[in-house]
Amino acid sequence: MNKLDPELDQRAQPPLLSVVGPTGVGKSALALSLAASYRGEIVNADSRQVYIGMDIGTSKPSLSDRQRVPHHLFDFVDPGTRFNLQWFLALARAKIWEIQQRGNLPIVVGGTGQYMHALIEGWETPNVPPQPAYRERLYKLEENNGAGFLFQWLETTDPVSAKHLSPKNIRRIIRALEIAHFARAPSSTLRKRQPPPYRILVLGINTKSRMELYQLIDTRVDVMLDSGWIDEVNHLLKLGHNKSNSALATMGYRELSDYLDDSLTLEEATTLVKYAHHRLARQQLTWFKPSNPEIHWLISGENLEVKASDLVQSHFDLAKAGGH
Repeated sequence: MNKLDPELDQRAQPPLLSVVGPTGVGKSALALSLAASYRGEIVNADSRQVYIGMDIGTSKPSLSDRQRVPHHLFDFVDPGTRFNLQWFLALARAKIWEIQQRGNLPIVVGGTGQYMHALIEGWETPNVPPQPAYRERLYKLEENNGAGFLFQWLETTDPVSAKHLSPKNIRRIIRALEIAHFARAPSSTLRKRQPPPYRILVLGINTKSRMELYQLIDTRVDVMLDSGWIDEVNHLLKLGHNKSNSALATMGYRELSDYLDDSLTLEEATTLVKYAHHRLARQQLTWFKPSNPEIHWLISGENLEVKASDLVQSHFDLAKAGGH
């Protein structure tokens, strides 16, 4: 009889906690607090925090935080290597299983909406390997026809995928076109979904207003610059990485690279970095919609940890573990 009761069947599944929201609102701090209270282990779902040597500009958890509770999928990819969704899903699912086997609570945290959605919704990604020659053709088409050409093409061939992409995210636009070309079908139609084998709670953090969010972001960027971000970028450039790499082509690193080669003043670069973070926050909120009833939204600064803890206890029927 229990097999016919979906609620009982779901309660038998191992728990998975997800913390989402725009950049700068305190996702990592909340995840750390919850991990310490509920025997949690943190799994990274930020596409840039996987890269070695990109610590300040990606706001990675500190070494002391990583020693306080176990952290996974940080600092293991060379900045010259392209990390992708298929790689993330394979690693994240393996880590979640290991954590659950230890009897601990996996806490997936990060701002890469595609990664988080794919994990929570049980996506199976199209098996189309990278095609360097085809990608080079697409880059040349964009260069010859002007910015936005490939995005308009994607809107025609795969409007569902285009809806979730920024027109400026050339790398992911090209990947979507690459899948559509070689699989002979839009990538959005090739994604298979199977309900993941977890009992999931999704906590979302946001601010009261967009202006407050931007102020938090701007303060955070200033702190990152004061903490040595420019030196971090300069070190990566000296190692031979450059703006054509997928990692250093990301926001912040690209603008600070332009400052270091005298293409921008520091003031110009700082302004562009802040605007890029504002844009990222808006994009993240298209993935993590405040109107989504499956996300339990909390306001940053308003008894955040207490409210989140109450939700974790009630959803998973967990008692506080008193730390590791």
